[in-house]
Amino acid sequence: MKKSALLSIALVVISFFTAVRVQAQAFQVGTNVISAGIGLGSSIANFTYGTQSPGFNVQYDRGIWEAGPGVVSLGGYIGIKDYKYGYIYNGDAVSYKWNYTVVGVRGAWHFTGLDIENLDLYGGVMLGYYALSTSYSDSQGNSGGSLGNYGNTVGLSVFAGAKYYFAGNLGVFGELGFGANILSLGLSYKF
Repeated sequence: MKKSALLSIALVVISFFTAVRVQAQAFQVGTNVISAGIGLGSSIANFTYGTQSPGFNVQYDRGIWEAGPGVVSLGGYIGIKDYKYGYIYNGDAVSYKWNYTVVGVRGAWHFTGLDIENLDLYGGVMLGYYALSTSYSDSQGNSGGSLGNYGNTVGLSVFAGAKYYFAGNLGVFGELGFGANILSLGLSYKF
């Protein structure tokens, strides 16, 4: 269901912008973009209890070569996300915390065939390292690190998004994918 919802949203965004025709490309070979965002949802874990922080991420993309009606970029990604869960056990308040850090290398294809001024539509893949650290504490002063053999993992994920530059090189972005969050929104700077 998540994949079909992501596909539907991407198709609506692309359909909306195909009606507009203007001359200029927001992303070209040699373009550098750094973005910082805050995210909703999570593809890392599916906790139905406790609380979770919004995810935060920073991304970098550089236009490397032309490919059809678009430009291929290579870049990096780092994101963080936390989960907390607490309960009372035999009168003792116990708290658990999971900290996820995602570091990835990503490649994207930026569609330039629409010639829409200040708009960058893109999609791609990311090879990420998902690092997990865990901790616990209780009201009796006990605390510790690892909660067990959860382990870190390497994973391949997909993403799609749009950046719109509203003030020269400063813009906003929205991205759907499977990094630290399912939906990220934030600011982008192109140089």
